[in-house]
Amino acid sequence: MQSISTKHLLGIKDLTTNDINLILETAKEFKDVINRPIKKVPSLRDVTIANVFFENSTRTRLSFELAEKRLSADVVNFSASGSSVKKGETLLDTVNNILAMKVDMVVMRHSSPGAPHYLSKHIKANIVNAGDGTHEHPTQALLDAFSMQEKIGDLAGKKIAIIGDILHSRVALSNIFCLQKLGAEVMVCGPNTLLPKYIREIGVKVEHNVQNALQWCDVANVLRIQLERQQIKYFPSLREYSLYFGINKKMLDELNKEIVLMHPGPINRGVELTSDAADSHHSIILDQVENGVAVRMAVLYLLAQQN
Repeated sequence: MQSISTKHLLGIKDLTTNDINLILETAKEFKDVINRPIKKVPSLRDVTIANVFFENSTRTRLSFELAEKRLSADVVNFSASGSSVKKGETLLDTVNNILAMKVDMVVMRHSSPGAPHYLSKHIKANIVNAGDGTHEHPTQALLDAFSMQEKIGDLAGKKIAIIGDILHSRVALSNIFCLQKLGAEVMVCGPNTLLPKYIREIGVKVEHNVQNALQWCDVANVLRIQLERQQIKYFPSLREYSLYFGINKKMLDELNKEIVLMHPGPINRGVELTSDAADSHHSIILDQVENGVAVRMAVLYLLAQQN
């Protein structure tokens, strides 16, 4: 059995191509498991995992919790909104108190970039980054890559366009790192104000015309506008954004080829995607959600072997 080269999953940047391939291969086996009548395996029996979420989450939190339970782990859920964090407790104190209860692994989402990296230097438990601010969201990138491979095969040489709010998206950065390590070409598309200043320096193409991006790519991964992270106005209105960068089924049908449409969720219907596009045969959005459980099972299983 191969093993992963890291004790924590903090970001795709820290993984080798072998690590990524190992996670994706392991996820295939776990996808078979979750489609069986009995969906549970005893792989992580007696392992205790704490889901520590300092930010709101629906899909990611449910997906991790389901993955943990499918592996027979003991699960503890922590939400900052009803905790001593509101009374001024520090991040390190909060996590150390949880670890004092003999927790083996921490799945953490935090609004500050680098929070899981900081924790990994101070505690012994394995840490899985479930999203740190606008920095990285590694398991989302892995499940996106897994979903693409299922649909179009080996990603080497394939063209992937990431369209939308790149500046505030942790999904975009993790996806770029992951796709590049798997040999894909990556393009980002969006208004200038929503693209990071130095984005070209990490080896991606930049496009401002969404129709050109769709014509170029094999897969379009569409991101929502992250209004909750925007302190200033980056464009005049959602209606204007939708007019210039929104994708509808007519645009997809007018292409002279079939492309795959993805979205990490939650979708703002009528803004970045119309309902007829999101629900069309091009879309694998619900496949991504299903694959998220299998990929997170693979990550937890492989990290648990490192102890």
